[in-house]
Amino acid sequence: MPQAPPVASDFLARALADARSPRVPHSAPFVPERPFPWGGPALSLDGGGAVKAVELERALRLSLAVPAGTAGRLRPVASAGALHPVRAHLLLGPGCPLPPGRYAYDPYAHRAHGRGPAPADAPPGAMVVLTVTVTRTVAQYGHRAWPLLLLDAGHAAAALALAAAPGDVRVSLDADGAELAAAAGLPRAAEWRGRWPGTEPELPLAAAWLLPEGEPAAHSRPLAAWAAQRPAAAPGPRPDAGTARPREPASVRNLRELASVRHLLDHLAAAPGRAGTWHPARRPAPVTDDDLRTRRSAAPSDLAHPLAPDLLARVLATAGGARPDGPKWVAAVGGEAPGLLTVPPGTAPLDVLASGDARPTLARWAAGQRWIAAAGAVLVAHGCPADAPPALIRGSHLAAGYAAGTAQAHATALGLRSRPIGSWQQADLGAALGEAPGHDWIVHGLALAGTPERPHEDTPLPAPPPPPGKEERP
Repeated sequence: MPQAPPVASDFLARALADARSPRVPHSAPFVPERPFPWGGPALSLDGGGAVKAVELERALRLSLAVPAGTAGRLRPVASAGALHPVRAHLLLGPGCPLPPGRYAYDPYAHRAHGRGPAPADAPPGAMVVLTVTVTRTVAQYGHRAWPLLLLDAGHAAAALALAAAPGDVRVSLDADGAELAAAAGLPRAAEWRGRWPGTEPELPLAAAWLLPEGEPAAHSRPLAAWAAQRPAAAPGPRPDAGTARPREPASVRNLRELASVRHLLDHLAAAPGRAGTWHPARRPAPVTDDDLRTRRSAAPSDLAHPLAPDLLARVLATAGGARPDGPKWVAAVGGEAPGLLTVPPGTAPLDVLASGDARPTLARWAAGQRWIAAAGAVLVAHGCPADAPPALIRGSHLAAGYAAGTAQAHATALGLRSRPIGSWQQADLGAALGEAPGHDWIVHGLALAGTPERPHEDTPLPAPPPPPGKEERP
């Protein structure tokens, strides 16, 4: 197994610069998803009809579950390349539909698999620790994979928070990775191969806390009791059970790069001495459960129609206000008054940050996706300097994914089409606007478009599904 390099400030800066560079990743064939690794009895999340305070079944069905009758690529949450590397571990205390304990969530069967008991002092409600597996994303995106994995985790956190609302739900994007791993009963990345050989490491990046109705969030460190609990059950199959250790897929040509991504994400999630901040989540009006269930990323060919300025302002405001700790958002539009627009305080019209059509430049920066130049509008999150410290790199990407996921749900409710844009190369927005280079980079994007007018009341325009393999690619 190749050794991961030590993570230092210069290594982080090089990794960030490489991900933002025009260097094209190695082409590789699609790597299929591995079978769900966690054993134990498969339990229904509705508790067999028992009275419950936390609607865990509904929250997971509207966020992370694979819709029945699909192959798993179309889900209620966006993911780079429709790879869906995010997994969920459920830490259930009092007030949940299942007995208190640790569980692994199977998105295909929409069931929970028990992994061990809960601590006696477990906080009420459901703690959901979100982890990522990196193999498939690295196989497809190479050195650009790790920012996309952070964005994916942010999107998943937003999907879960939106689905759990209007109940009381809190989200932490800065909890210490070691505490998250211990709470979920998982080894750290460097220890995984030694403790559970033959299984794929999962790296915890974020968490959500679904509280029972009327229960105050009285615990300042809700993960602490879980982190002190003894280790949970291991995934299977295990080599000592007669199963040969699976090889890394042949499409991952550089195993050192795979190890480096794991090591890098593990380091970025480290926040020694910090308990994490838990921000309340809300669902923007008029988003409904049906909007969350039917949200899909539109095909690029369906994103060229303009949208009303008031609708653009509402979605842009949602993106900018989704996380108080996230990057800023602006919108690029064309038409008769092209420019970069921002949301001012209050209810005034959108402010003009810069004149001119930035969409062709954004298309070049976004891995050369030419369709972006004709999109109705392109929202972009910007910040995260070239020399950003680990906490800012992690927070900027997780919060940007969270904001984009929230804004995409809002756009769906408003009848708009949308598509996240995750890969950005040489996208130094600050330098393009005449500021000092290296201080204001694009982190994430969301393309928006209106819908064409119906030519006749009886012949509505069809809404074609996105092409397979591209419908969920930020």
